[in-house]
Amino acid sequence: MSHFSRMTRAALALASAALLSGGLATATAAEAHAAATEIIIIDGYTQTVKESSGFPVLCPTNQVLLGRSHSGDENGNTTYYCGLILIDGQQVRVSPPTWSSSQRESNSFFAASANQVLVGRQHSGDENGPTKYATATMSAGGREVELTSHRWSPGQRESSSYSKSGDDEVMVGRQHSGDENGQTRYQYARIAD
Repeated sequence: MSHFSRMTRAALALASAALLSGGLATATAAEAHAAATEIIIIDGYTQTVKESSGFPVLCPTNQVLLGRSHSGDENGNTTYYCGLILIDGQQVRVSPPTWSSSQRESNSFFAASANQVLVGRQHSGDENGPTKYATATMSAGGREVELTSHRWSPGQRESSSYSKSGDDEVMVGRQHSGDENGQTRYQYARIAD
C-alpha cells in the first residue's frame, strides 16, 4: 500500500504543479489540502452465517460494514461485507463497538447516531426474534471522520436481498418489516472529504 500511496502523492504533486504553473497560484494552502483529500475504500473481510443462529458478526479491527445480503428465510444465509478506509493514504481507525439494545426484527428500524458507522449485527430466531447492531466512530489524523449525505436504499424483498455502499459511502442503518417476504432498506452515508 505504501507504493500506491507514493504514486498517488506524486500524481497529486504533479497536478498541483501544473495548476500553479497555469496561473492558478492564488490557491490557498487550505484549498489545496481540500482538493487533495483522497478517500479509498477497500473491500475487506466477508462473513456468511445462518441468519437465525444468534451468532454476533463483527467486522475485524479498523473495518466497517459496507453491505449485506440474505437469501431464504431465517434458516438461510446472511453475508456481511466489511471494508478498510484510507484517507490521504492513512488507514482510518475504528473505535471499539457499542451494541444497541435489542428490537424485534419484524418491525425493526436502526439508524446510527451522527458520525457513527455500523460494524456488526446479531440476530436470533425468526422474524419475531431480537436484532442488535454494533456501531463505532472513525478517526483519521487524530480527528473524527464526519459522515454526510445520508440516503436510504430502495426497499427489496429480504429473502433475496443484496445491498452495498456506493463510492465513498459506509453503512449506517437498516430497516426491516415482516418476515423474509417483507421489505428491507439500508441507510448509507458519505465520508466527508
